[in-house]
Amino acid sequence: MTDWYRYENAARTEGFLAVCGIDEAGRGPLAGPVFAAAVILPENCQIEGINDSKKLTPKKRDVLFDEIRSDALSYGIGFATEQEIDRVNILQATFLAMKRAFDALKVHPDLALVDGNRMPDLGAETRTIIKGDALSASVAAASILAKVSRDRLLCEIDRIYPQYGFAKHKGYGTAYHVEMLKKYGPCPVHRTSFLKKILEEPKNG
Repeated sequence: MTDWYRYENAARTEGFLAVCGIDEAGRGPLAGPVFAAAVILPENCQIEGINDSKKLTPKKRDVLFDEIRSDALSYGIGFATEQEIDRVNILQATFLAMKRAFDALKVHPDLALVDGNRMPDLGAETRTIIKGDALSASVAAASILAKVSRDRLLCEIDRIYPQYGFAKHKGYGTAYHVEMLKKYGPCPVHRTSFLKKILEEPKNG
């Protein structure tokens, strides 16, 4: 059974008072921004069902999205646009989204726990946790806020560009998405730097 507060409690025994978890959503898709969230949870806050956002149903994520925002001491959500992704690359854009989420916190943390093995420059002490969204409550909470925020935006984008099916695949490179890309070409929310190989391939038929 996962001790969801192992990392947060260990940090508190070292003297850290406000520990935030940070995670991203949307590094891999062909379209849409990359999102990140930062969450500070109260000590041993019990949010039933919290987990890595990818392991939860959309309905469960929506329920937890509201619970996390209600129970958190502070949370911040940030993103980097498709244009920023194309300009600085996806890793640097992810770091930019994380910094924006971190800066949106109303409580300034003295330690940030970041999912993965790459460390953004947040202006505060930072530690990375590989698979942190499945090991740390605050990182898992951040993964849910980032995922739900991004999915909701892609559903709104779907209303503007319905031909691509964004509401279903959320911008990821599914067979249908690629087929529609080849049929209609890219739209303004596509990441140009992600499409070169796809658009160079011959169209079906």
